Amino acid sequence: MSDEKIPPVVSPPTPAPQAAVPPVRPDRVGRASDADERDRRSREAPPRYLKDNDTPFALAWRVLTSRYRSMRDKAGRDFMRRTLRIGISARIFHPEPGATGLRSKNLQYLEESIAQWVMSRDVLVFMIPTVNTSGLLHPSNITLRHYARHLDGLVLQGGADVSPQTYSEAATRPEWSGDRARDLYELELLHEFVDAGKPVLGICRGCQLINVGFGGTLYQDIASDVEGASSHVNDLYDRHRHTIVFPKGSTLAGMFPKAGEALVNSIHHQSVKDLGRDITVEAYSHGDNIVEAIRYQRARFVMGLQWHPEFHSAGGVELLDCTPILDNFLRAARETRF
Repeated sequence: MSDEKIPPVVSPPTPAPQAAVPPVRPDRVGRASDADERDRRSREAPPRYLKDNDTPFALAWRVLTSRYRSMRDKAGRDFMRRTLRIGISARIFHPEPGATGLRSKNLQYLEESIAQWVMSRDVLVFMIPTVNTSGLLHPSNITLRHYARHLDGLVLQGGADVSPQTYSEAATRPEWSGDRARDLYELELLHEFVDAGKPVLGICRGCQLINVGFGGTLYQDIASDVEGASSHVNDLYDRHRHTIVFPKGSTLAGMFPKAGEALVNSIHHQSVKDLGRDITVEAYSHGDNIVEAIRYQRARFVMGLQWHPEFHSAGGVELLDCTPILDNFLRAARETRF
């Protein structure tokens, strides 16, 4: 017997059973292809809510105009709702000789009534300080022009006399020398706001300063300089009052059409003498014709009142209600804010 080994017989692998595939019924072949076609057409067709025969360009135009209207309406709402920002010039307290503590410092402040009167129409009030770009302690590049650019209007409040030096005269008495430093500060403020097209309302001293700012002069003391003049200041202060009249055709006559004359407080010993350039009279005191209100004609709103409207509400209903003047000033501020 041979030693040669006979290899085992290997059976071929048994194939795995395959799942039975059901035969496709001929009646369903057409249905499947119809559904696929409908899906394709649905994906390619525009939404049924669009207009018939609409074009991509027409739709794009409508989208753009809708976006524009939305942005325009929002901008309009923001424009109308933005709170006005009104600046008020500072009163200045100069150090007293030999004083110590706070009285030895330069102080700048607001009289409360003027701030509250302006804020009564829901506006923001900012006191505008003097600036000194060459100061040694705290130099700054900020100028009064920046305030005129960012605020919407200016109120020049009352206070110390305007210096006769500011309108090229000498003081006839030492006590009438006024506040030259404040004059220079407020004159710069006045012209910056006028140049920026912003409205200005001057109260008492502010009225006089507007006249001087455009080349006018003042009576240094009404009692001394105007023969037969009525008393325009006494110890009653804001309770002292007199009647004014509005010239026909003046702005104030238009604001108060039913008031041929009105009662105002009187707290001033100086007043407008020679009118400045393009300045017209808006009110006179009854009897002695002292100028009680002025307007600069070459601006939307630059007006000066010799009385104090901020004191009128507390003075009784017989005093002139000056809210129409305030409202006119604030409307001008809204219209010229940019």
